[in-house]
Amino acid sequence: MPEIVLPNTWRDRLDSALGRRRDLLLLLGVVVASASAALLLWSRGAPAQIAPPSRSTVAVDAGASPTPGAISTPGSTAQSILVHVAGAVRRPGLYEFPPGARVADAIDAARGARSPAALNQINLAEPLVDGQKIHVLRPGAALPTTAATSGVPVPGPSGATAPLVGLNAADQAALETIPGVGPVTAMAILDFRAQVGTFTSIDQLLDVSGIGPATLESIRPYVTL
Repeated sequence: MPEIVLPNTWRDRLDSALGRRRDLLLLLGVVVASASAALLLWSRGAPAQIAPPSRSTVAVDAGASPTPGAISTPGSTAQSILVHVAGAVRRPGLYEFPPGARVADAIDAARGARSPAALNQINLAEPLVDGQKIHVLRPGAALPTTAATSGVPVPGPSGATAPLVGLNAADQAALETIPGVGPVTAMAILDFRAQVGTFTSIDQLLDVSGIGPATLESIRPYVTL
C-alpha cells in the first residue's frame, strides 16, 4: 500500500492538536489527583476545633458585716480589718470589714447607734484601722484628757488615743473625765476606795453605789487599776 505523505502544514497542525490534547489530559489528571487527596483528608475527619480561653473568675469576699465585700483578683493579699464597736450602739462587739471601710460602716454593722448618741463627736468618714475601737458616747460625755494613768493608751471614738484612768490613784477630777462618770459617781468611787482600800479588779466597781453592769461596761475601756 503506498505511504500517504501529508503536507508540512497539515503535519504541523496535527502535532499542535496532539500537543494541546496532552496538556489538557495532564491538567485534568492534576485536578483529579488534587480532588482525590482533598476528599481523602476530609473523609478522615474535620480539623479539631480550638476552644476559646475561659475567662478568669473574680471572687467576692462576703464578710460577716453588712458592708459591701471586698473584690479580690487572683494573687490579691488584702487582709480584713477587725474593729471593736462599743458604747451607745445596739449590738456592741467585734466586727470584720474589708480594707477601705469607714467608721460609719462599723456603726451600721453594730445595728446603729442607740438614742441618745453623740454621733456629731465622731468622724463617720474616717477609714477603719485594724485593732481600732470605736466608742459611741452619750451626749455630754467626753473622752478622758487628764488623769492619773497607767500610761496605756486606749482608742477614742474615732481612733484617737487617750490615757486610761487609774482607779487606785485618780482623784475626783480625774474620775470625772471618764465618760459616764459624774461628780456623784466619782465621789462614790473615792468613798469605796477609802473604806475597802485599793481596787484589785475592775469588776469591783459593781460594789460601788450607783454603778450597775451597764455603767461598768461603758466605763471599762477607760479605766485601769
